[in-house]
Amino acid sequence: MDLFEHARQDEIRREMPLAARMRPRTLDDLVGQEQIVGPGRLLRRAIEADRLFSSIILWGPPGTGKTSLAMIIAERTLAHFEALSAVLSGVSDLRRVVTEARERRIMHGQRTILLVDEIHRFNKAQQDALLPHVENGTVTLIGATTENPYFEVNSALLSRSRVFQLRPLGEAELRLLLQRALEDRDRGYGDRRIVVTDEAMAHLARIAGGDARVAYNALELAVESTPPGSDGVIRIDLEVAQESIQRRAVLYDRDGDAHYDTISAFIKSVRGSDPDAALYWLAKMIYAGEDPKFIMRRLLILAAEDIGLADPQAIAVTAACARALEWVGLPEGQYHLAEATLYLATAPKSNSCGAYWRALATVEEEGKTEVPRHLQDASRDAQGLGHGDGYRYPHAYRGHWLPQQYLPDALQGRVFYEPGDLGYEAQIRDEVARRRETTLAALAEAEALYDAEPSPGPPASSRWLERTLSSVGEQLAELRDRVMALAAIDRQDLVLDLNAATGLLTWEAVRRAPEGGVWALARDERVATSLRQQAERIEALSRPVIVEGPLHSLPALIEAQGQGGVRFDVAIGRNALTRAEGWVAAARAIAQVLRPGGRLVLAEVLPRHGQRLYRLVDLSPLREDLARRLQAAEEAIYSDPDDPLVRWDAPDLEAALREAGFAQVRVEVLRHTATQRIGGEQLAHWFALERAGRPSYAMRLLDSLTVDEVSAVRDLYQAQLWGKVVSWTSSVAYAVARWPG
Repeated sequence: MDLFEHARQDEIRREMPLAARMRPRTLDDLVGQEQIVGPGRLLRRAIEADRLFSSIILWGPPGTGKTSLAMIIAERTLAHFEALSAVLSGVSDLRRVVTEARERRIMHGQRTILLVDEIHRFNKAQQDALLPHVENGTVTLIGATTENPYFEVNSALLSRSRVFQLRPLGEAELRLLLQRALEDRDRGYGDRRIVVTDEAMAHLARIAGGDARVAYNALELAVESTPPGSDGVIRIDLEVAQESIQRRAVLYDRDGDAHYDTISAFIKSVRGSDPDAALYWLAKMIYAGEDPKFIMRRLLILAAEDIGLADPQAIAVTAACARALEWVGLPEGQYHLAEATLYLATAPKSNSCGAYWRALATVEEEGKTEVPRHLQDASRDAQGLGHGDGYRYPHAYRGHWLPQQYLPDALQGRVFYEPGDLGYEAQIRDEVARRRETTLAALAEAEALYDAEPSPGPPASSRWLERTLSSVGEQLAELRDRVMALAAIDRQDLVLDLNAATGLLTWEAVRRAPEGGVWALARDERVATSLRQQAERIEALSRPVIVEGPLHSLPALIEAQGQGGVRFDVAIGRNALTRAEGWVAAARAIAQVLRPGGRLVLAEVLPRHGQRLYRLVDLSPLREDLARRLQAAEEAIYSDPDDPLVRWDAPDLEAALREAGFAQVRVEVLRHTATQRIGGEQLAHWFALERAGRPSYAMRLLDSLTVDEVSAVRDLYQAQLWGKVVSWTSSVAYAVARWPG
């Protein structure tokens, strides 16, 4: 090499891009890949000992040091080094390299290391042409690729190589490289006076996206395009850095408020089903250099927290996108981030999985609770201790379900899970709602066995009944289904529930007449308020119109709603006439709001043929005369001539409807037997000696028994019934009629 050639090479080196001039020369200069070339690592030991005999594939994003590592290997090895670009080379180039490598090995005993840059660009034929020469050791292959080699490289060639994955450089590592370039006098800008602000340096490192070449090129453009000041110093501020890398800085600090505020806005946008806002905040985070895995982790959480069972596929889609992001990486992985974001933003929402935290809080509050005996493991102590005794196998019952206690005794009635009204949960919501509606009605049934004013809903003190070991709920479900079958409600029908009470019939009518509509009559403000609160859970268009007042004022109440002329296709009611003063007048009020041909279906409990409490216990502990007088006193309750609410019978109901003008009247009495658990609240209700409204069971007994005798009866009932499951008999009169009008 003569003096002129040496000078020309120095000039070429000076004119090379900064990224090429700053290419690391030793393994110690290589930044950010300690996981594969750090001290003691396998690849480093092989390079330093010049014992790289097996082929390797370097896989990583652009600018992470793949080519630099290959060049370091070339500098350290005694083997001959050849480099090919898969973009520019073909089979003829491979043939030439292999021929020379074979001759070199035979003539001089020298190995050949072949670097194939962008090896994924080689087609199958080219890779197959390379395979036998890698296999017999003619060349040691170093393949460099930005694509996943498990997808892009032939499996045969891949099986003969070891894959090393290089990761994107971190911001701190990029800043170290840029600082080196500013200080290096031989290859960088160490011989020039340059000041780079912290904001500009941070922006270059962040926006480079883990690519050292991008960072170097931006710094070079900033330095070469910025004239020095009057003091000879080149000053690079944030504005210059933005121009040099062609990306503006955004307000985003990955360790500060902007980080948390932006991810918060992103999550809230997805939760709020705004895909446009969600994509904007996603783009801002990616643009600002946020870790994509952090974003995907938040999306995985959101899929369960805010969507859950409304769309059970949400978690599957998000998990698949997370896996794809892991395999693909950026920039293509932005598609998977966007897909997961859009899927979750447009999916139906439900936060019902949050029920777990309510359950956890209850566990923390309640501490130790016993597993109910019938739920205990029967395989160990069933015979000796009765574990599992009383458990009923759900699959043996219709619908594979029955009301049964599953919570501990102290937690009966606690509700944790509330299904949403969108997507898949809307399907299971109806079934869950039906079961809970029947249990709510069972509560009112148990609290009002001898009370003409059943509660509109479960008071807090009686919530245990919502999950009782009882078939009362099953019986009420049958009653509801029978009323609906008799009413034959069509989708376009306008339906009136004559005694909404707990909503047992109201909510089922809402489901069956989505195009017509439902009105519900509440007897007082308390019932109306309870119904309106429950109605808030459904969409506004489907909510029933709730009117409040007595049955005989029904026409005026309908008129007061400002919708004069409303006439109903179907009127349904459970115990609607029980409290009505004058059944004929009440039936005529119903007729006034029915259209010609309108249907009326009633289910009225017949107390006269209902359960007698004295039949639930063994009366032998009482004196014989007291037992006899107790039976007579209880029977007298149902034959009281001054109490028409309990002494009426099925013929009375049929006669009243016919007198009111209804036609095609048919009344059928069905007898039901259910199992019911008797609790303390129920016993206290029966034996209250002071109460407003209708007298209690004990107050009725006082007509024939003394206070001491009633106390003895109460003690007997408590001893034999408290917490016990008993058979409960009731009779219901089902009336079907049509208004001929």
